[in-house]
Amino acid sequence: QEAPSPSLGKDRADTVIIGGGCVGVSLAYHLAKAGMKDVVLLEKSELTAGSTWHAAGLTTYFHPGINLKKIHSYSIKLYEKLQDLTGQAVGFHQPGSIRIASTPTRVDEFKYQMTRAGWHPTEQYLITPEKVQELFPLLNMDMVLAGLYNPGDGHIDPYSLTMALAAGARKYGAQLSYPVQVTNLNSRSDGTWEVETPLGIIQAKRIVNTAGFWAREIGKMIGLQHPLIPVHHQYVVTSTIPEVKALKTELPVIRDLEGSYYLRQERDGLLFGPYESEEKMKLQDSWVTNGVPPGFGKELFESDLDRIMEHIEAAMEMVPVLKNADIINTIAGPITYSPDILPMVGPHQGVRNYWVAIGFGYGIIHAGGIGKYLSDWILEGEPPFDLLELDPNRYGKWTTTEYTAAKARESYGFNNIVGYPKEERFAGRPTERTSGLYDLLKSKCSMGFHAGWEQPHWFYKPGDETGYKPSFRRTNWFEPVGREYKQVMEKVGVIDLSPFGKFKVKGTDSVKLLDHLFANVVPKVGSTNISHMLTPRGKVYAELTVSQLYPGEFMLVTGSGSELHDLRWIEEEVTRGGYKVEIENITDEMGVLGVAGPYARQILQKLTSEDLRDSSFNFLQSKHLKLSDIAVTAIRISYTGELGWELYHRKEDSVALYNAIMEAGQKEGIDNFGTYALNALRLEKGFRAWGAEMNCDTNPLEAGLGCFVKLNKPADFTGKQALKQIKEKGLKRRLVYLTVETDNVDPEGNESVWHNGKVIGNTTSGCFSYSAQQSLAFAYVPTELSKIGQKLEVELLGKNYPATIIQEPLVLTEPTRIRLQRKGESPKI
Repeated sequence: QEAPSPSLGKDRADTVIIGGGCVGVSLAYHLAKAGMKDVVLLEKSELTAGSTWHAAGLTTYFHPGINLKKIHSYSIKLYEKLQDLTGQAVGFHQPGSIRIASTPTRVDEFKYQMTRAGWHPTEQYLITPEKVQELFPLLNMDMVLAGLYNPGDGHIDPYSLTMALAAGARKYGAQLSYPVQVTNLNSRSDGTWEVETPLGIIQAKRIVNTAGFWAREIGKMIGLQHPLIPVHHQYVVTSTIPEVKALKTELPVIRDLEGSYYLRQERDGLLFGPYESEEKMKLQDSWVTNGVPPGFGKELFESDLDRIMEHIEAAMEMVPVLKNADIINTIAGPITYSPDILPMVGPHQGVRNYWVAIGFGYGIIHAGGIGKYLSDWILEGEPPFDLLELDPNRYGKWTTTEYTAAKARESYGFNNIVGYPKEERFAGRPTERTSGLYDLLKSKCSMGFHAGWEQPHWFYKPGDETGYKPSFRRTNWFEPVGREYKQVMEKVGVIDLSPFGKFKVKGTDSVKLLDHLFANVVPKVGSTNISHMLTPRGKVYAELTVSQLYPGEFMLVTGSGSELHDLRWIEEEVTRGGYKVEIENITDEMGVLGVAGPYARQILQKLTSEDLRDSSFNFLQSKHLKLSDIAVTAIRISYTGELGWELYHRKEDSVALYNAIMEAGQKEGIDNFGTYALNALRLEKGFRAWGAEMNCDTNPLEAGLGCFVKLNKPADFTGKQALKQIKEKGLKRRLVYLTVETDNVDPEGNESVWHNGKVIGNTTSGCFSYSAQQSLAFAYVPTELSKIGQKLEVELLGKNYPATIIQEPLVLTEPTRIRLQRKGESPKI
């Protein structure tokens, strides 16, 4: 038991951590261990109060997210040695864990997950029913088709874990003060903070909110509405069960996915925790509206066994010895959920030096890894690897309390749902973030959700099987997407690109700022280029299109998912360098339509007096013009690689502009297309996608983006020195372009790539090529295996398919074809 220390001790700190659960204490431990001198953690009651102390303590290597596995893996490796490091026992059990498949679809899901395990160091196996029974002899085997087995998994005592991390943090010089409540936060003009407490004020260079279900209260102090909501999670502990007591070794943890519960051994009994459906589960929404009750610390909610009865019955069916067991304890405690169940970790856009590590539905397994990840980021100025899915800036003003509640219900209820590729979840939709065309298009297509926006994935025609039909194989959208692909290649298509993130940058230092931020040169007035922001280590932080619309005034465009992620980086650079610029986020005011295909010029020319011919309107040029009397900024660029324009306009003009274009294109057979067809078109053209082929795990040289990186430009852009060293040392791996001989399944990305019986790399994205009538993928492989003609294999759903590295692109872009035609060569389509 730790003695409380309710004193401030100091009035200045480098980092103040607010909240003493396992995540906050882990961060204090890692920062202090890495050498940060002044680390102060403030906890309002006692360490582990809130959600940590009553957690079931499960630890697993498994996660469908590739880089989240690294977080899980680090946590487990740390917990294994924590007792030796700190002298404190942590009560860590590692009997392994098994996820149970009791339907054929579940078996497919396990195969899908296994294709992503090969290039990861953690052990994971698909095991037979016989092996499942051998490991967990108390199961009813009638229902078991297969198991997904992680040998190093288990459970840890959350209280002991936190106390061991606390002992380690103190050993390295961190100060843990409690009970000390933070009563207010004031940001100062130099970016530092005043942290007010009843014992006085601490000045801090940065603050980190790790306050669990109090995180909203901390956010509100500085005007932020963090989208978090506490959920009632119940688990049940039984008395001694003779059959469990008789076992020689501890049972592995099981997760019965159809029954939606986890079950593990607890001494000589069992501990069992279900996830109820969204209709039955309970939110503590009064805390969102009225705040957490002031005295709440180590209290619990009233349990409600009726709510979990169907799960108890499912568990008794799967583990029959439960039928005769007595329940001796039922725990019902608050766990904080974010809308998508993933935590929010990192610096927050719009507030300087304010970091968060909040919204942990699985705080125990995340605590160790997130402490290290955040500590590295804080100390080194960039994340150690890409974890975009945890970026707090994935949420924005559109994330209302109603949305958060609807999503938390869905995420909790869907805890064990089948994880399909291209997954869509429909609760809380649409948000206020709909494009001008949403009402016009919503009944004609299958919509996807992108950072709050609804965007057409594919369009229906009579005879199509409509709606969302997820599958691990080709499904109802496969033929329609082929039709839309053909539409763009042979005629002309229109796509709603309004979800793009859009910023205006202007001011006396705008050119200087962009020259320092981007690895490419700054485009001239009336021109557009593709530019990358790199991290100091030379990784790809972001990809944007940059257009200089007027002298010193730029429009920057990024993908929907990276809007605030990119804006935060740019704003930090402005502050750091003292640049005189204004930045305006115009994402929600601007609509964007893409028009692409051989007849794009012919149709748009009917609507404007501006000359759209090649001689007057070149590829990568931008102009202000009127289309059917509607003002647009037209950029001659298209992610399809075909002749096309992106048309930026006021959101309220979207319907009129769309209708005018559709009407003008009747004779040419104009039609809609969605993002699935766009993806097939960009892959055939060899275009990279940010978040797949490039991110904070990759450098632009290995990603084949060298032509966008101007190492010889005078400006010392971020990452330039690191890239020069990378180039000098030579690349260890390269992005290659593969055709894959598959049957009814296509690569998606993150699948294992094999050579000579070994996993040597991974795909980054893939799809069916409607032009070559076979699958295509991008993949990272060692440089020595990156030559054209090299034979490899790609693993899909448990089977290795032959793959061949080919010359990219499969289909030449329209500007390249035109250039070759002018030279008298015949280009390949």
